[in-house]
Order: sequence, then C-alpha cells, then structure tokens
Amino acid sequence: MIQKETILNVADNSGAKLVKCFSLPGGTRKHYARIGEVIIASVKKAEPRRETKNHEIVRAVVVRQRQNFRRKDGSYIKFDDNACCILDENNVPRGNRVTGPVPRELKEKGFEKIVTLAKDVV
Repeated sequence: MIQKETILNVADNSGAKLVKCFSLPGGTRKHYARIGEVIIASVKKAEPRRETKNHEIVRAVVVRQRQNFRRKDGSYIKFDDNACCILDENNVPRGNRVTGPVPRELKEKGFEKIVTLAKDVV
C-alpha cells in the first residue's frame, strides 16, 4: 500500500532514483495506491544530465509493493521494495528499460508497454 509521504524506488532509466508520493488521484477519501495505480510524486534524487531532474513533479505508476497483493486466482504476491515507473502525459513510460520484476497485472490495467520492457514478469 502506497500512501502520501511514501518514498519509492524508480524502476526505469528515466534518470530519477527516488520519488516521494504526495498525491493519490481518485477522490478525497482515497488513502492508498496499489499495483497498477497512478500516483503524483516529486523526484527526490536523480542522476545528473538525464531527462528527469530533482524536485520535478511527475506522474508514476506503482509496479512493486511490499504489502501482499491478492491475485484473482487467490494467490498472493509480495516484493522486496516499493517501486514505480515514471510516465509522461499519455501514460507511456519515459524510460526505455525497466529493471527488476513487474507483475503481469500491469498488462490488465493498461500498461502493456511497461510489461514488454521488463525482463522479469511475475
């Protein structure tokens, strides 16, 4: 479960390394984001001379979470960290490579491009 003030790793090569979630689109009573949901975040740490800069406001999709995530078949999946991929205004990832495993539920949520860029689909 990702909530406001959560620090997330960035799982693509857009230049950002760490982001901090500060908004969850979807209403005033929305408190948590899960795998496949879009968040608004601020870049806290970025590589120099890359596309994404420090203190930039970005949209990102959650690709990994530490909290157990229940699948439709009743099984659970859990990752070692909280991670996201940075998106542009058309919900297309900014980076051209995704590091680490991503769940196959992202394809069902409309992020086919992220699943095709990832090496490990769990």
